[in-house]
Amino acid sequence: MKKILYILLSACLLLGTACEKYLDVNNNVDAPDYVDDYLYLSGVLQTYQDIAFDLHAVAPLAQMWSVNSSSNSYYYYASHYNPLRTDNGAVIWRTVYFNHGMNLENMLNEAMEQEHWTMVGICYVLRAHGWDMLTKLYGEAPLKQFLDPELTSFDYDYQDEIYEQVRAWALDGIKYLEMDDKTDYGSKLTANDWVYGGDAVKWKKFAYAILVRNLASLSNKTDFVSKYADDLIRYAGLSFQSSDDDAMVKVAGGSQDATYTSFNNYLGTARGNLSTTYIQSDYTVQVMTGTVPIWNGNGDRVKVNLESASHEDSIRAQYYPYELAATQIICDTAVSQQGHFDPRVVAKLATTSDPNYNNIDKTDSVKYYQFYGAQSIIGRTSPQNVSTPQFYGRIEAVKNGTTAPPNDGKGRYLFHDEAPYVLSTCAEIKFCLAEAYWKKGDKGNAYIAFKDGVKADLDFTRKQLHSGTKGSATGGDKITAATFQTLADQYYAGPYVEGLGEAKLTLSHIMMQKWAALFTWGAFEAWVDLRKYHYDIDYTGDYPSMNNGWTSDRFITHKTEDRTDRIYKGFYLPAARNIEFRKSVFNVLNEGSPMYRIRPRYNSEYVWNEPKLAVLKPIPGTADNYHCSIPWFAYPNGFPSN
Repeated sequence: MKKILYILLSACLLLGTACEKYLDVNNNVDAPDYVDDYLYLSGVLQTYQDIAFDLHAVAPLAQMWSVNSSSNSYYYYASHYNPLRTDNGAVIWRTVYFNHGMNLENMLNEAMEQEHWTMVGICYVLRAHGWDMLTKLYGEAPLKQFLDPELTSFDYDYQDEIYEQVRAWALDGIKYLEMDDKTDYGSKLTANDWVYGGDAVKWKKFAYAILVRNLASLSNKTDFVSKYADDLIRYAGLSFQSSDDDAMVKVAGGSQDATYTSFNNYLGTARGNLSTTYIQSDYTVQVMTGTVPIWNGNGDRVKVNLESASHEDSIRAQYYPYELAATQIICDTAVSQQGHFDPRVVAKLATTSDPNYNNIDKTDSVKYYQFYGAQSIIGRTSPQNVSTPQFYGRIEAVKNGTTAPPNDGKGRYLFHDEAPYVLSTCAEIKFCLAEAYWKKGDKGNAYIAFKDGVKADLDFTRKQLHSGTKGSATGGDKITAATFQTLADQYYAGPYVEGLGEAKLTLSHIMMQKWAALFTWGAFEAWVDLRKYHYDIDYTGDYPSMNNGWTSDRFITHKTEDRTDRIYKGFYLPAARNIEFRKSVFNVLNEGSPMYRIRPRYNSEYVWNEPKLAVLKPIPGTADNYHCSIPWFAYPNGFPSN
């Protein structure tokens, strides 16, 4: 090869300029070294499907999903263990460093050079969003050095520094989006912006949303009220104000007719990535149907006494035969009373009820659908000994539109071939705002923001419906948009939202409604909230530890349900002591602790950058229990000394 190159170079020297075009590789149309800034944008945005990949790890950690089989490699995450030699759960790491990485840097530099200020602003917003996700999932990460082409190993930066940089990038994005951009983009921007079609005003609102969710993760710090809360409240006022502002990446779709399967949503039927491997958890069903049970002194659920049960309770007990906690947070089972039923359950969760879609427009039928969830982290059996359906609403594996009816068609809700990838919503921001007001002791404004959050999620959910066809078992949601809206209006006016009243509002109402709004697209942020409140573990001092939340027998002790500082009612980790369907100790390498972070990507960090991981504190990145290292955002007073 060298000999051929030497001959070509010699010939060019003899022939002068005759070989200039031949050797002008920088203008090779098949392998260009320069790409217009707007051409980067589409590819960068479409890599957000990687979020769905890492839901396999994080949705079980947030107890939104259960894993059907221990043969599934993501089973470890459901049991709060992260093996060292795996890239599972670390796709976002690859997204930020590789898929975005230099692509986003080149896009930024070229947009800056050409004074394309809207493009520059979008670049900074995407960078802030990606890094906010990355550090919340993985903790420490190489930030200052990661774009240095001279380095082959990279120092890690600590999370408090990364948090500040995320906020700086978001503010930079806002600054450039507010600048007077005289560029005539034509369709170059609108055709490649799969989020807002080039709308700078909405991109700016998204930047403020990133600032809000960044600061909201710090709400359990002792200096939150004095240092962060007022900024969060101010940013929330400049962010999303309705579900029309929600940040979502549109998906081309096409289902079976798509040119490439990847044009469809990762969670839809065409790609078959969910099938029966992942199912909704029993905790999800309890929260969203108002069936959080009572546990007796032995940690067992108490069976309903049918002889003394009311007529409605006896009907409910035919499929959910347990006594229920007196205080339910989202809804309750008195569905015959107007406003007690939350219609979001029909969209967000799967049910085998009404298999032929005959009653999707009948409110009284929809309210009596039955929902089941997996009672343990592995397997699909519900507490009633019924198989939990897969996310498209049947027991069997997904049957997409290529098969004869009955089938699942294109899917339903966000588990649909043409559903968007959701980045952030108005509901999420309103609940962050409500939490900040609550921490400041302003219950009045907390209650207003709480109600706004519920309304925004009801609107968001309705917009994502893909209703099935009456009388046809060919997939879709088992409720029409009109029926949903009728029930949503009743629910909003009922005892769990407007009828709740400021005096009865608790932090549990705010955080559990936020958890429900984040199902499943926002499992990352739901896991953030669970970790910052330390999974409702019973401990003293700043944070749980060995002999202060768990002991050498590797069981977790949770706060009792009657404690006012218990936030997630009915939530129990897999290793919860004396709790029915839990009692499954964590891996011995956890040393009793639940997971607090995902390990960084094995094939980059543990293969090429391990010495830098080894010097991290308080737990080295090479330690067997590094996945149990509490991240900075969850320490009330910063990192401990050891």
